[in-house]
Amino acid sequence: MKLRLCILLSLFVLLPCTAPGQNRKGAAQLEKENTALRHRVDSLMRVVDSLRAMERFMAEVEVLADGNDVPAEAPRPMDYTPEITDSLLALWYRSNFNRNAPYPFTDLDSMRLSSSVSDEVMIERLSRMNASFALPFNEIVKNYMVVYSEKRRELMQQAMGLSQYYFPLFEEVFRKYDLPLELKYLAVVESMLKPTATSRAGAKGIWQFMYLTGRSYGLEIDSFVDERMDVDKSTDAAARYLKNLYAMLGDWPLALSAYNCGAGNVNKAIRRAGGKRDFWSVYPYLPRETRGYVPAFVGVMYAFAYSRDYGLKAAPVGVPVQVDTFEIKRNLHLKQVSEVVGIPLEDLQYLNPKYYRDIIPGNSRTSVLNIPYNWSSAFLAAEPDSLYSHNASQYLSAQVLKEPSGSGAAGRSGARTVYTVRSGDTLSAIARRYRVSVKQLMTWNHLRTDRLSIGQKLYIY
Repeated sequence: MKLRLCILLSLFVLLPCTAPGQNRKGAAQLEKENTALRHRVDSLMRVVDSLRAMERFMAEVEVLADGNDVPAEAPRPMDYTPEITDSLLALWYRSNFNRNAPYPFTDLDSMRLSSSVSDEVMIERLSRMNASFALPFNEIVKNYMVVYSEKRRELMQQAMGLSQYYFPLFEEVFRKYDLPLELKYLAVVESMLKPTATSRAGAKGIWQFMYLTGRSYGLEIDSFVDERMDVDKSTDAAARYLKNLYAMLGDWPLALSAYNCGAGNVNKAIRRAGGKRDFWSVYPYLPRETRGYVPAFVGVMYAFAYSRDYGLKAAPVGVPVQVDTFEIKRNLHLKQVSEVVGIPLEDLQYLNPKYYRDIIPGNSRTSVLNIPYNWSSAFLAAEPDSLYSHNASQYLSAQVLKEPSGSGAAGRSGARTVYTVRSGDTLSAIARRYRVSVKQLMTWNHLRTDRLSIGQKLYIY
């Protein structure tokens, strides 16, 4: 109501008045005044839009503030203390980091986050970190160091748990291409090491490849397979992509920026910076969402390097240490493997995320199935005929193979599944697994946010 009154009063002030008997103005003068008035109204509407955006943001903060040390009545901006600012920022990160795209596309330039560690200690720690390029310290880098080491403890501990499985794979590939091993932390910035991560822009996988970039680096994407979510193949593609970017730009921070926004945007920023080719010179000319990319990379490296100093411990994530692979030369559904061999379906889906319809297309090509090593003997002992024929009319019918991936039931009809949330789960990953939408999951379970707790029960119809 206050916003509407503000608009009406402002428009009233803008309206020109003509006194009785006043001479009418010429058409040219009236047109000029009308044009000026339109510009002023447009400016006012932009202010209104920004106010509405602020109202929506504060509404989200009120919803997210439950259980946090944030005052119920928000103070005036001049009353914000560093502690309240940090708390509000932590709430914002909590709501956005748990979504599909973990990288925080926000501008931390003007913020000054408080920390339990002094600047002098942070500078000294950075100087002791082995890296293939300089790690300068400034307020922007400090903000990301604080965010990843102090503000996002649970998320970072999950990433540390997953890193025990994925980092050795990354390092092997990077050694093959003679790349700096610390580039492995880029996958934490991109996806928090989640192979099924999907951004709002459509980037997918642990390395967040866009469709065209993935195809250009040899990743297969069709109706059954999306190799952007194949950790081995996407890591090899990411290594080749990073190597090419470095060859073009000759600087690792610039190459990392180009990984996020494209080499064309980085070259444009270099030209606008007068030809300077170091990150902090081109920083003001990079797209806003890319500016924090390298500082975030440094923040992740710092949090991993000094995790013990911050009490960060790798969370148990249940990823099998050893995986065995088998060639599949006939169409096979993951549910067939699960029901005949006994391997939990969730484990099969986690180890084979590229088969996003759970169908391995073996008729037209030789495909690979990953299973936990301890199930290898049971898989080999299964009779091939019984495996491939098991419920084939249901899981591999002509209609199922022809239809695109479904979105699940529209309502709450059908059988109900009770799912227990495990470490590392997200609503989007659970929705993809059960062929439903995130909105349906939130409706069925009366969820107000996409935050999940380990052990939480979700009802799926």
